[in-house]
Amino acid sequence: MGNKGSYSDGVRIGSGSSINIDFYYQGQRCRERLPLKPTPANLKKASQHRAAILSSIDNGTFDYQVTFPRSKNARKFMRQDRLEHYLRTWLVNKKPTLKASSYKDYKNTIGGQLIPEFGHLLLSELKRSHVRDWASKLTCSNKRISNLISPLRAALDDAMHDELITHNPLAGWHYRKIEPPKEVDDIDPFTAEEQAAILATLPNEGVPLIQFALWTGLRTSELVALEWGDIDWRQNRCRITRAITQASKGEAETTKTTAGTRTIDLLPRAVAALKAQKAISYLHPSGRVFINPRTAEPWTGDQAIRKTMWAHALKRAGVRYRRPYQTRHTYASMMVSSGEPLAWVSKQMGHTSVVTTARIYAGWIPTTNSQAGLLADQKFANILTGQHSVNIAN
Repeated sequence: MGNKGSYSDGVRIGSGSSINIDFYYQGQRCRERLPLKPTPANLKKASQHRAAILSSIDNGTFDYQVTFPRSKNARKFMRQDRLEHYLRTWLVNKKPTLKASSYKDYKNTIGGQLIPEFGHLLLSELKRSHVRDWASKLTCSNKRISNLISPLRAALDDAMHDELITHNPLAGWHYRKIEPPKEVDDIDPFTAEEQAAILATLPNEGVPLIQFALWTGLRTSELVALEWGDIDWRQNRCRITRAITQASKGEAETTKTTAGTRTIDLLPRAVAALKAQKAISYLHPSGRVFINPRTAEPWTGDQAIRKTMWAHALKRAGVRYRRPYQTRHTYASMMVSSGEPLAWVSKQMGHTSVVTTARIYAGWIPTTNSQAGLLADQKFANILTGQHSVNIAN
């Protein structure tokens, strides 16, 4: 047998339940363990397996990842035309163009969902049927499925434009399953009594932030990114141009949408909150309006606000817990239910259209006005008098 434990060149008894083989691939010596008891028959089988590997290496068809999918060498020798390699490379190249939050979502989706499911396929092998069959087994919502497929579609678009594939199998295609209607809407605003109770239990340094949130409807990410230079004190207006999310780690990004970059009117309670905040942070070197009173540093996202201040305030106030984002819904519902123009509310909120505002807050649009429609009737009554129309007296 030659050396102790050797069966033939490149084949060696590893243990009582395994056989080791070694070979050279791309100029490097590789050792792999086969889970076979080292019987004469299995040793012969291992020798034949090694011979097949050497043959496929010689003719250029060897795929390390397919032959040894669990090997630590698999990624090192991963074929570059595999979807796993392409997606990882694509994400690295895409990072400079993505917000930190988007990059984090893409990274989690690609590494946790797409590569485990499709990474073994060649880039050119992926078909729509692969994605459709996978999506049909998912138990999440249509929105979640769409978010999972989105980076794959974008990556395949770039692969097509780079002439790596002839077409994108996911172009113009979206997977949707039948979903039951939502039983509970996420919109759960605070009543006036709840607002008062929350503000009363907050420490003095925390009141301006929450009062400003309740009376501007800003997203939490927009609140923590707000700077004193954004405030127009003469016109009581505020410019919203940036946001800071948990994923951006304190670095400002653009707003969530193009419509999110906006100038809002500051109502008296919002102005009062800013004036109170002046004494706390107006001279802070960061220029930020709201800072963490515990650390005297700018907030880096909503988690710190929620954990160190918000949750405690609601508990002490005896108010049912809702996340800080509900301050945004509270503002919008107050404005809509008070009869403020929807177009104005939509602009304040940074919605893409009035339709969005009306759809989200339809339940707060006043409908109890018994005089509804009479203003239009009075306006056009004189013009229509004497013309061919049905007599309203009949």
